[in-house]
Amino acid sequence: MSTGRGRWRVRRRRPFRLIIRLALAFSLASAAFVGYQWVTWPQVSKLATENPQTTAFIERYRDAAVGRETQPVRWTWVRYEAISPHLKHAVVVSEDIEFFAHQGFSVHELKTAVADALKRRKALRGASTISQQLAKNLWLAPSRNPWRKVKEALLTRQLERELGKQRILEIYLNVVEFGPGLYGAEAAARHYFGRAAAELNPEQAAALAAGMPKPSRWHPGSGESEYLQRVRRIGERMRRTDWLRRLI
Repeated sequence: MSTGRGRWRVRRRRPFRLIIRLALAFSLASAAFVGYQWVTWPQVSKLATENPQTTAFIERYRDAAVGRETQPVRWTWVRYEAISPHLKHAVVVSEDIEFFAHQGFSVHELKTAVADALKRRKALRGASTISQQLAKNLWLAPSRNPWRKVKEALLTRQLERELGKQRILEIYLNVVEFGPGLYGAEAAARHYFGRAAAELNPEQAAALAAGMPKPSRWHPGSGESEYLQRVRRIGERMRRTDWLRRLI
């Protein structure tokens, strides 16, 4: 009998030991993950006074271009004052009309996107704010795993807390993609219109802003009907929201 009880006790201890080992392994993995995130987390506050030297989007483009015949990266940084107010206006009304009112996230835009998806029976369109898009452009991979979304939210809050709206918009307009290998307002204005970003008129600004959702296909000179309709819509929004220019 004692031998049987001893075997029974051994069998009871085995699952317990397995649980302890799994818990320990999970704790070590969690600690390693947290430590890695701590060491590699972007220094958001530096962007208040320093311009980014590159972005996650630019580096992915460069990596994909290795061994292929593609356009080189064209990117010229300019100050906020050297970007046409028309382009700032066009980008805000097309990408995030509540930009100056929210703290990084737009509940209204998300509700609108959900309602539009249900009405059209299509996939949910992007409802990211300019601040969220900036976080993605600067630091994040294109994957849709849950942690990436959490990281995006945390970085968005940091951007809003550490930088002013003007600085967020300045950085965004300097790093956003306007075409294959074409980044920032200055490079786009020079490429498509042969002029500086400061010299863009309302029509040119609307044409650039309209291409931002699909920069590889939509751009000034494109004849796609969907793109041309978007250019017209942005122009109409700009005329209806002239008051917004006072905030830019």
